[in-house]
Amino acid sequence: MPQKLLFLLLYVLLVCSFAMSSHSLGGEARPVYSSLTAHEWGTFTSIAGRDGSAVEWSPLTASTDLPAFVEHFPNPGFKLGLRGTVRMETPVLYFYSSKEETISVSVAFAKGVITEWYPHANRVEPAANLHNPILQQASASGNIAWDSVTLAPNGRPDFPREDRNNHYFTARMTSSTPVRVKTPAGEQQEKFLFYRGVSAFSVPLSAMLDTEGKVRIKNNGDQEVPTTILFERRGEKVGYRIGGSLQNEAILDAPELTATIDDLGRDLEGILVAQGLYQDEARAMVETWRSSWFEEGSRLLYIVPAAFVNEVLSLSINPAPAQTVRVFVGRLELVTPATAQAIQKAFAVRDAATLKTYDRFLEPILRTMIKRETNPEQARRFQDYLNSVYHRMVAQNLGRN
Repeated sequence: MPQKLLFLLLYVLLVCSFAMSSHSLGGEARPVYSSLTAHEWGTFTSIAGRDGSAVEWSPLTASTDLPAFVEHFPNPGFKLGLRGTVRMETPVLYFYSSKEETISVSVAFAKGVITEWYPHANRVEPAANLHNPILQQASASGNIAWDSVTLAPNGRPDFPREDRNNHYFTARMTSSTPVRVKTPAGEQQEKFLFYRGVSAFSVPLSAMLDTEGKVRIKNNGDQEVPTTILFERRGEKVGYRIGGSLQNEAILDAPELTATIDDLGRDLEGILVAQGLYQDEARAMVETWRSSWFEEGSRLLYIVPAAFVNEVLSLSINPAPAQTVRVFVGRLELVTPATAQAIQKAFAVRDAATLKTYDRFLEPILRTMIKRETNPEQARRFQDYLNSVYHRMVAQNLGRN
């Protein structure tokens, strides 16, 4: 056999062997990066009122869904008074680096406050106790800063765990570079930087139901919304309709409840990858929020325009990455006739299990139902239901303090 051909065959075998071993170890090829890269995903959650716009609510009244090691605002008693239009949920910031390096990271949240984070941050402002804060009157942004974050591609990660399952840990299922942060109590390690918050900014779109059950979606800004998805779940029946990009207005028919959660999960992963996330990041995001995004009820999911994200949630990384990708999913909860009927029936027969499926959205849903109701007696009954929800919220909050 000619020597040149022999060398060529050996080269091909080596390449194939490397590709097969990479696939078997990670399931997918690792992302290719030549210098510092930052990728972030997160969710902005709101609920539409009678006119389709996001309404004020108390998003922190439900039981916590985070591990105990996650740090939070020092005064938990502020939760009942913290009312906003948006719950910023689980932004996770991944980094990719082929060498060990140290960076600083800061985030400013317009008309908002940062409520939870991990690892330990050097500064979280405002730092004073909040008592019945009114975010709409906020003149400054809430912010968080990590002054020294070490990216450690070759280290031996030792991430904190808990015995109970928690969707927080699903976000670790990526090939991102582990991070280390030094704290007064010792070093903390994680696969990402994590933070959450509440704000009163106006979301970029609104959604109203018409008399035929269709949903009229309006883009309230001048930036195109890349993708919209109308989702509905009633018991084990699921349906969704992908509406595509939104420049001005669109009308979506209610989806037929003939789809599956797995169908939507695959479609949503593809949408997130098209927006710039790596495949494993997109899967981690969908799996993290599967039980929440696809729960009982009706909602509009949409990709938040990148320029809008940068406007309400400015991010600074020093030294600056060669590439930064930020993909946020907006969630706008809809109070459809089916939702209102289910809640009304559940209160009437004291069906705690059904009410639990709506949990933290019960208060704003009932407020919307009261505003829509033309029968005074029925409106009074809804108000009684709302009062019982307030009493439960107070009792839960006192029990956590």
